[in-house]
Amino acid sequence: MTTRGVLYVHSAPRALCPHVEWAVAGVLGTRVSLDWIRQPAAPGTWRSEFSWQGQVGTASKLASALRGWHLLRFEVTAEPCPTAEGERYSCTPELGIFHAVTGLHGDILIPEDRLRAALTRSQRGETDLEAEIAKLLGKPWDDELEPFRYAGEGAPVRWLHQVV
Repeated sequence: MTTRGVLYVHSAPRALCPHVEWAVAGVLGTRVSLDWIRQPAAPGTWRSEFSWQGQVGTASKLASALRGWHLLRFEVTAEPCPTAEGERYSCTPELGIFHAVTGLHGDILIPEDRLRAALTRSQRGETDLEAEIAKLLGKPWDDELEPFRYAGEGAPVRWLHQVV
């Protein structure tokens, strides 16, 4: 079964751009050439987006291929299909990687066991329930990536929006 999605490279140093293309090509098994534009939120960095189509699990493979590269900020989405829910991966140098399962309309679906664990940690006084839920929804990643999502006037980049 195939699905499709989008890779959003929010910021990458110029020297890293060809390596991003090679990593994506390695996952997709085809030559990839991204259209890079300057990232105004971080002078000296570049941004790009790439629509892809592949087997279920491709978003995970793309995120794994790109994670851990210092100074790289990215998101990978995959649409739901008849055999799998959608996915969203967000990654920043400071926070690392975030993964969420998404439903038909893009809503983040939080598994019951993760909610129960957050509730248990909160009841034990180990953490604040509001902060735990914010992490489950990816709020720290959204907060950090939001300035990078805006590409500037007239740029050919789609927006990812937080659902409030």
